Amino acid sequence: MSGELTKARQRLTSINASLKMGKYMAAAQALNDALIIMLSASLLKNEREEFTQLIDTTVYSLNNNKELRKVYPLVLHYAPGEEKKLLGELFEMRKVLQEDVNENAQRDLNALEAKKREGLERGQLHLDGKEYDEARQVFDKLSGEFPGDAELKADIADRYHKAGLNQDALGHLTQAINESPESLFLYNRIGIVLRKMQDYASAENYYLRALAMTQKDEYLYFNLGRLYYDWQKWDKVAAAAEKAVAINPDFAEARKLLAFAKKKLGA
Repeated sequence: MSGELTKARQRLTSINASLKMGKYMAAAQALNDALIIMLSASLLKNEREEFTQLIDTTVYSLNNNKELRKVYPLVLHYAPGEEKKLLGELFEMRKVLQEDVNENAQRDLNALEAKKREGLERGQLHLDGKEYDEARQVFDKLSGEFPGDAELKADIADRYHKAGLNQDALGHLTQAINESPESLFLYNRIGIVLRKMQDYASAENYYLRALAMTQKDEYLYFNLGRLYYDWQKWDKVAAAAEKAVAINPDFAEARKLLAFAKKKLGA
């Protein structure tokens, strides 16, 4: 049990640092953890006196932290032997603090989403005005501010693609796939961009990588068939379109592609 008591001491002594950093939930949780350890341990008299003093000091620090009081105005009560009662009060404190954490997290998330929307809109205005260098500066800065955000990079790539800047779109989609290699929709998008650039071999490679992960996506097969159509590989067009139709018999565009390929093959 000595190891657990050491852990309890460490939890209690960490609380002042958490309070100074504004980490009120961490401080309350640390006291909660220490109380649970104390209640489950067979303490010697001197150990109990030590922990009683530590807890009393900690409760005083929590009660006298002005910023914490703004979030949780109720005062904690503690007297030796009333550790379970304190646990009950801590439970209520932690509920309120968790709600505050959730609200702050949501506000932060909303602020980040607003920042992304503003950056995307600003970059789009430059694209619409054919101010391509300015658009690149905005989008590159935005991507750097949100590293690891594959969906953001895919959104930027779509905007470049619609503006006819396929090389720029390709760069962002390549980064997005490197960051989120399991996102199948990215392979469809990069395949379309590479097909428009007439880099058929690279486009085929991305589609095949995606199909190695799933054979149940009719749009992957259809877009692969469109690639082979541009590449004029009619047997492969037919094979890909057949797969798309097999998955979704009501896929009208895939049926048209299949019929065209069969006509080309003389079937």
